Amino acid sequence: MHSKLTPQEIRRYEKQILLDHVGQGGQLKIRNAKVLIIGAGGLGTPVLQSLVASGVGTIGLADMDIVSESNIPRQTLYSDNNIGKLKTVVAKQKLSEQNKHVNILIYNIFVNKEHGLRLFPDYDIIVDCTDNIESRYALSEACAECNKPLVYGAVYKYEAQISVFNYKGGPLYHDFFPKSREKKIPQASVSGIFGFVPNAAGSIQASEVIKIILNFDTVLSGKILWCDFLNNRYEVISL
Repeated sequence: MHSKLTPQEIRRYEKQILLDHVGQGGQLKIRNAKVLIIGAGGLGTPVLQSLVASGVGTIGLADMDIVSESNIPRQTLYSDNNIGKLKTVVAKQKLSEQNKHVNILIYNIFVNKEHGLRLFPDYDIIVDCTDNIESRYALSEACAECNKPLVYGAVYKYEAQISVFNYKGGPLYHDFFPKSREKKIPQASVSGIFGFVPNAAGSIQASEVIKIILNFDTVLSGKILWCDFLNNRYEVISL
């Protein structure tokens, strides 16, 4: 646990440090934070890029997919030269170039509940950037057992949802979507998606991570931010 920012860090994060409620103490909390991101796709890549740029000290990334050509329009961390390579390996290389001071750990696995119970105790915050219902239930259950906050994001066509579950006794993903409704939840993987939608949603997820680290009182716990980017409609829905 580091107790002081270096002169280089003060220069690098100057604009963040100038913010009310951040300062050098807040930036130090960001550097000492450990965040695990599940999924390195449309949501995961903007979360990764934002948190690495913000100076989160330790970032874990779990995914077992390889980069495909259809990923590139919305997963802006990757390029044509990366097609066929593991997303985790490519992401670590590029993110380390973005900020060499961040410790990036990669797990080439499809995270289920058992993996979560092993990995989550080593992290402060878990970020759900998956694209399937089974994984969301598994992550929610593991976070509940490990008492870790879960920053959730989901996208569908032109819409996005962002929330924070299991935060300071707040509701779980199951409270939002009981398993009895599982078959009714639409899947973006079969409905299509515009690249700007997950990029916007992932950026909001990253902001929720930072707010949790800094203990802001505006965390989206017990609420869901719903965004309709096609019709410019945005609503915060209380659970």
